[in-house]
Amino acid sequence: MTRTVYLNGDWLLETEAKVSIFDRGFLFADAIYEVTAVIGGRLIDYPGHGARLRRSLDELAIPCPLSEEALLAAHREIVRRNGLDEGLIYLQISRGTADRDFAYPKEAEPTLVMFTQAKPVLDNPRTATGITVATLPDWRWERRDIKTVQLLYPSMAKMEAMQRGADDAWLVEDGYVTEGSAASAHIVTHEGVLVTRPLSHAILHGITRANILDLARADAIAVDERPFTVEEAKGAAEAFITSATNFAMPVVSIDGTPIGTGRPGPIAARLRTLYIEDRLATAL
Repeated sequence: MTRTVYLNGDWLLETEAKVSIFDRGFLFADAIYEVTAVIGGRLIDYPGHGARLRRSLDELAIPCPLSEEALLAAHREIVRRNGLDEGLIYLQISRGTADRDFAYPKEAEPTLVMFTQAKPVLDNPRTATGITVATLPDWRWERRDIKTVQLLYPSMAKMEAMQRGADDAWLVEDGYVTEGSAASAHIVTHEGVLVTRPLSHAILHGITRANILDLARADAIAVDERPFTVEEAKGAAEAFITSATNFAMPVVSIDGTPIGTGRPGPIAARLRTLYIEDRLATAL
């Protein structure tokens, strides 16, 4: 089935949608993106993603081509047009089209693209087995708090991790874990404390991360926002990642070292359940 996509105000078949070769998203990765999960045709955590979208645009001085109300309406419409029950919506906004120049063009019109992907997010089979990760150096730029489309190095890191026999990568800087290739990284100590790196320019300000931490605190799970080393992670009772479509996903080994029992742990499972229940109750 050919999907219907959104491009600058038009609804088009995916085979008909075209973006200029002079678009700065293509030439400079001068663009930002967001991913919103969909369950039962409803948007999960949309307000948080919308707020982060505006922040990323502001940081890059890119105007948003749609109002908040119109953007939400477009998300709902793309779900309707594609009959999407479960999966995700990908949104990308670039600075627009102009002759190639390192200086920002003054009058470029932003390019806004949206498409859907159907995939199981609610009953992801990997939650029963967990995933494995390999650690690699974090060689990304230093403004990781802006959700740009500069994703080549995370892709390279993920591919290197897979070549080592792991499912994904955890990135490491100055001996401390920053985050995964496309997810926030967390561990649970043997005392039951959830440890995760604090917000800064070094990591993306994860929407799922923020809600998981709120739910943990409300459930009397102690939270310590501080950096942690690879060795501390390998010696932890549990490890897991959070992201828009993984929610809370257990990590069962790091660089071949089993974490805890080597199986998904109870706190990650508890937080995933709490998150799904809470987000479904507030879905748009």
